[in-house]
Amino acid sequence: MSGLTYLIPIALGMGLVGLAAFFWAMRTGQYDDMEGSASRILIDEEDDL
Repeated sequence: MSGLTYLIPIALGMGLVGLAAFFWAMRTGQYDDMEGSASRILIDEEDDL
């Protein structure tokens, strides 16, 4: 039972860190261009040296 006194706050802290990382990624624009990566893979760019 005493192990839960350590594990519950650790789990809640890790959840808050993950939530903060998600909101940081949303604020910095990580998920803005969803179509760009999908169409970029179709562009064939070959460098002729």
